Amino acid sequence: VHQSKLDFFCKLGYGKQDICKVLENLGQEALEDDVLKELIRMGSKPQALESQAQPSLLKLVARGSCSTTPGSKWLGEDESDSSDYLRPIVIDGSNVAMSHGNKEVFSCWGIQLAVDWFRERGHTYIKVFVPLWRKEPSRQDSPIADQHILEELEKQSILVYTPSRKVKGKRVVCYDDRYIVKVAYEKDGVIVSNDHYRDLQNENPEWKWFIEQRLLMYSFVSNRFMPPDDPLGRHGPTLNNFLSKKPVLPEPKWQPCPYGKKCTYGNKCKFYHPERPHQAQLSVADELRAKTKVPISLGKEEDKRNRSP
Repeated sequence: VHQSKLDFFCKLGYGKQDICKVLENLGQEALEDDVLKELIRMGSKPQALESQAQPSLLKLVARGSCSTTPGSKWLGEDESDSSDYLRPIVIDGSNVAMSHGNKEVFSCWGIQLAVDWFRERGHTYIKVFVPLWRKEPSRQDSPIADQHILEELEKQSILVYTPSRKVKGKRVVCYDDRYIVKVAYEKDGVIVSNDHYRDLQNENPEWKWFIEQRLLMYSFVSNRFMPPDDPLGRHGPTLNNFLSKKPVLPEPKWQPCPYGKKCTYGNKCKFYHPERPHQAQLSVADELRAKTKVPISLGKEEDKRNRSP
């Protein structure tokens, strides 16, 4: 009897030591159900289940890594591939710099503040367009502050100068707004500017839609770059969804009903009732009427049958 029970539970995957301990405690004549319950109570698991649980730990080990720590992540799983879900950013450098300088000084520090704000969010593609003649020394009619910032951003491949030249002493400047809108449109990104680009909207209907839907306005508050939380208005997307390629819809938050189960509004109640999973029920009065109609009608039919003979 001992050997037959030992073979039976070994086929189920339990260890011999655990089986022998249980049989010693319960006796050789113990029922199989009792032995199984005691094995479960002791915390013993079949070897098949343990072997199935082991590969899940191996999936967490990075490829090419010698470590076996379960907390290690794959390279670039969450952090380095931020460009996959964040839109490219194209900044109107002249507009941002003049806004930070109160429309009197071309403040390059404002461009740096805007670039740092998007860097902290994780955006990897950031381009700033500035006319080439801003490389010239500061003058009284066009003062420039912190001009060295433009050189640093150019070395980082963030700042791009739009071409300009001088012909017979006159400066010929290319339209930098066209560069900004064209690059942002091709990259399916976001334009950072307080300009509406109305002349470019009239040129191309596709650009018109793009400028209306992808223009991010901003403000400077005490040297702080602050875009709005609702770029397209109160009923539009949030700032996070506006800057993301895959917007995340917020989960509806329901306020619990203050009356609880005593509420008599039924499906007209605008609050959340945990006891009503589908939230589409009749009012209490209508429920009572629906319940009372059925037995009354049945009772009338039985009376008619009894009276018919």
